[in-house]
Amino acid sequence: MEMSHLIDLNDYPVEWWNEIISLGEDIKKCPEKYDAACNGKIMATLFYEPSTRTQMSFQTAMLRLGGKFIGFDNPKVTSVAKGENLKDTSKVISSYADLLVIRHENAGAAKAAALTSECSVINAGDGGHLHPTQTLTDLLTLKIEKGRLDNMTIGVCGDLKNGRTVHSLCKAMCKYSNNKFVLISSEELRLPPYVKDFITANGSEFTEALSIDEVIGELDVLYMTRLQKERFDDKNELISLDNAYILDSEKLKKSKETLAVMHPLPRVDEITVDIDGDPRCLYFKQAKYGAYVRMALIIKVLENSRSAELLKGQTQRDIKCQNAKCITNHEHYLPGSFKGEEPLLVCEYCDEIADL
Repeated sequence: MEMSHLIDLNDYPVEWWNEIISLGEDIKKCPEKYDAACNGKIMATLFYEPSTRTQMSFQTAMLRLGGKFIGFDNPKVTSVAKGENLKDTSKVISSYADLLVIRHENAGAAKAAALTSECSVINAGDGGHLHPTQTLTDLLTLKIEKGRLDNMTIGVCGDLKNGRTVHSLCKAMCKYSNNKFVLISSEELRLPPYVKDFITANGSEFTEALSIDEVIGELDVLYMTRLQKERFDDKNELISLDNAYILDSEKLKKSKETLAVMHPLPRVDEITVDIDGDPRCLYFKQAKYGAYVRMALIIKVLENSRSAELLKGQTQRDIKCQNAKCITNHEHYLPGSFKGEEPLLVCEYCDEIADL
């Protein structure tokens, strides 16, 4: 049977995203209609990295649909600790389940697992690369709270270099008409070039700013992110979060009354707790909506309504991805696969340029 995987939202047309968002809205309104949607189904969750909301919302979603789940949230208590590779772990566990949800510290890990999985695979975050189910959560939140997904000025603030939620959100929102982006970060934490290229290639505009203060008044959405400390190889390179990137009551006073403040959580110190009660702050609602959209996604994926080709480029065993955090540099049995033409080849696992 042909399997439906979700590795990158942009593998699918916007119409498919909208189907999931609409289904999520219906589940929010009438959850009892879907109580038995996954009776007899088993979901496996492979979480190689810590998670609270993503893991628990997936588990909650499956339980509310009448299904069950297995899996782990600490690889140190599994055969991974004995040296088992990703292929063997995912291959075996996928044979026990109808759906595999994976979070991993290396970019491209979900795609690598899907290559040999015996069931459908959902990417629950691969390193600093992508987080498509968080993006679906963000889209559902905006649709419910703002009533639209187009014609907005969207500010993204914080660690834009390593924040996978930001990468996925920018790649998604530029698919809707007349959305503009304001990228708020320090020089060291700017959005990766491949995401900027994606934005412009899809006809959207972006500007860059060095503080929240200078742009908050023009924003319809402000998407905050924490400093991704776990993505820094050299802890000596860690940058302290400047006050320019902390949202507080004084900065919020300068915003529109209709501003939507979002955050994928966990929050550290980039949003002060005193503004949590402000109706513009949607991050706790956002987390709640995550269960609805993941219920919708589970239903759609198990329906096998669409499938996406995993690797479309050319296999190159003698070319190496330059990204040290790419899964191909950790799971050495994986053949490199690249899109484009030399000298500009792009790794299909992590979207970084190859080292020729």
